[in-house]
Amino acid sequence: MFGKKKEDDGLVKSVLLAYFILALHVLLIAGVAILVLFFRGVVSYMLWIFLGGIALIGLSAFYFIRRMRAEGRSLGEMLRNPMFNGRSVEVSLLGGMATVKLGQSSRPPAIEHDAAVDIPRLEDPEASRSRDVSELAELARLLEKDLITVEEFNKAKKQLLNG
Repeated sequence: MFGKKKEDDGLVKSVLLAYFILALHVLLIAGVAILVLFFRGVVSYMLWIFLGGIALIGLSAFYFIRRMRAEGRSLGEMLRNPMFNGRSVEVSLLGGMATVKLGQSSRPPAIEHDAAVDIPRLEDPEASRSRDVSELAELARLLEKDLITVEEFNKAKKQLLNG
């Protein structure tokens, strides 16, 4: 009786898994259809999207030039504004694909790198353990051949195990 119950559970799980896989396929096809419609819309309106972007850039340049003339300054004077002093201005579009950077930072980097300084690095614990084991085996071999005394062996073993 118990054997039949496990077979039924396995059958139910298999049917549910098949429906789950079918549902994922339907979602995949629907996602591809949405992408095709979206990109078809983008391609059909590509000219308008491009012209809109150009218009936005032109409008922002117009307002910047209008403000520059109202204050009676040149472009260099506008960029020497105390707000920009010691800072660089970076405009990044499309996740960094189109970037414009104006000015240089007068401040040194927050973290300086000196090549002469040896930076300690982490060591693989397995490598250090195997090295410790091999050194301990070498000490035991020296002790067996009477090349070192028991006191020297214990002292070296204590230094090796304590770090």
